[in-house]
Amino acid sequence: MKTLKIGHLYPKLLNIYGDIGNIIALKKRCEWRGIEVIVDEINQVDSICEHDLYFMGGGQDLQQIEVSKDLQKHKEFLINERDRGAVFLGICGGYQLFGHYYQPREGEKLSGISLLDAYTVAGNKRFIGNVTVETNMVTPKTLVGFENHSGLTYLNGDTKPIGTVITGNGNNGADKTEGARYKNVFGTYLHGSFLPKNPQFADFLIELALGEKLPPLGDKTETLCHNSLVNKSY
Repeated sequence: MKTLKIGHLYPKLLNIYGDIGNIIALKKRCEWRGIEVIVDEINQVDSICEHDLYFMGGGQDLQQIEVSKDLQKHKEFLINERDRGAVFLGICGGYQLFGHYYQPREGEKLSGISLLDAYTVAGNKRFIGNVTVETNMVTPKTLVGFENHSGLTYLNGDTKPIGTVITGNGNNGADKTEGARYKNVFGTYLHGSFLPKNPQFADFLIELALGEKLPPLGDKTETLCHNSLVNKSY
């Protein structure tokens, strides 16, 4: 039996807007195919060992401050994990800390771990609403979710967006980009949860982590859910 090892980073601090649903989706979509899943919760003071896939959810500024400080002791290890091909998914606050830094409107700059060549600064407006994104990474090419953030994220160098915003604001409300990818590291502002609404992206991550193609699932209910949210009014 194949085994997928998932490292869930800081679930006690970063689990807002149902982000735990992403772990559940990954786990169930593996189990339905006969793939064993081991999920290790990694919180403050915990050590980190090698995993196939790492997930970090979103949180408010107070929680991000705590995580930013603790993450620094794992920075070198996680960069090495990225470079050996491990898969990462960061949602909202997790996404921001995958970059170089997040600068809140008040207070000190929060250091990230530079898995992505990106940075985030707090804006004056909060983006709250439904989002539809067009991407070339998966089929169907639409991704859907719900954004709730005031951070403005900008990408540099070899870090590229996941896709182009059709509805909503995405990374910064100006350049029509949403999310980021470098190697097998992915970040996005899409909550809701992201992977249950986008099963094709969940399978994409699992395939990257396992290094092989997955047999298809029926996905009738998941597809109906996804399609009902495409281009939904912001």
